[in-house]
Amino acid sequence: MTRQLIILGSTGSIGVQALEIVAENPDCFTVLAITSAGSQPDLVIEQARKFKVKVVGVTKNADQIRAGLPGVQVIDGPKASTEIAAISCDVVLNAITGSIGLGPTLAALDADNRVALANKESLVAGGDIVTSRAKSDQLLPVDSEHSALWQALIGEKNSQVSKLVLTASGGPFRDRSDLESVTVAEALNHPTWVMGPVVTINSATLMNKGLEIIEAHYLFDIPYSKIEAVIHPQSVIHSMVEFDDGSTIAQASPPNMKGPISFALGYPDRVKGAMPPVDWTQSHSWSFAPIDFARFPAISLARHCGEIGKGLPAVFNAANEVAVQAFVDGNISFPQIVKTVSAVVEKMSASALTAPRDLADVSAIEEDARQVASSEVARARA
Repeated sequence: MTRQLIILGSTGSIGVQALEIVAENPDCFTVLAITSAGSQPDLVIEQARKFKVKVVGVTKNADQIRAGLPGVQVIDGPKASTEIAAISCDVVLNAITGSIGLGPTLAALDADNRVALANKESLVAGGDIVTSRAKSDQLLPVDSEHSALWQALIGEKNSQVSKLVLTASGGPFRDRSDLESVTVAEALNHPTWVMGPVVTINSATLMNKGLEIIEAHYLFDIPYSKIEAVIHPQSVIHSMVEFDDGSTIAQASPPNMKGPISFALGYPDRVKGAMPPVDWTQSHSWSFAPIDFARFPAISLARHCGEIGKGLPAVFNAANEVAVQAFVDGNISFPQIVKTVSAVVEKMSASALTAPRDLADVSAIEEDARQVASSEVARARA
């Protein structure tokens, strides 16, 4: 069966790799629509032509893209991805970065489309809303860690799960003690993965792992007390599930996102040859180490926000987006990213204790958090 896809965030790392999977498996997938910011109009035009898409969504450069794609419907504006996610299809791949991906996730679910979710912020900012709308097998993870957990849990009972163990590469600074002098270029130089700038910096602070703990809680309905993270520099074991009999099931593959992307797009079938397997003719050394939470406090902060719940995870996520951008712009130091987020969480702990009911509530909470975070950044610069 050929599956009809909509790819949100087609010019980003996940979107580009998803389109490569489609090109390599034309009998399995076709692309109905793509969306992106539109900041790379030539690439958008090239993708749309190559995959013969019927609809394109962008937030900028719409006129240039329309001129290059006669006969293709081009939807522009801030809600383009949300509108397109609601078009009936087999799978919507949400590869948008940031909490702006929540609206499209909800639109896709409400349209009864299956969602391959690479936008972790959808669950961090609006986890209760998303999971309340998702039917069984409608929300499928794309992150390598959550794909690993998902694969290890297939056929198992949650009641027999002792622990979910997310693995973390540790980023570029796992062995560096002086983090005050970290530059943007150093933070963007990930030792294992090639990702977008926001995700890469989140990996450097281990904020990414904190977001993933919250995401895992919602995806698998496992309490935070049973979700942990461990450093695994080789990034071959993508995550593990420990069961109450003492057994641990781990999913292993070379660090390549085409495996988890293809599994979510093709589920319950696997896409043959999606990525190269581990070469068992060679020697391998895989190491694991506990995380130094004193040097990397983001995970403890994320767990705190997740356990309290309500609007606090949305505050946590929005504050981090502001802080990461401030670091990229040279306005705060690397350690101040997490310090800024922590300060915002502390200041908004009381006001964020009402559970958001819908997208508008989440947006309002995030807007307040962004304003407080911006004030914290300005104070740090003063």
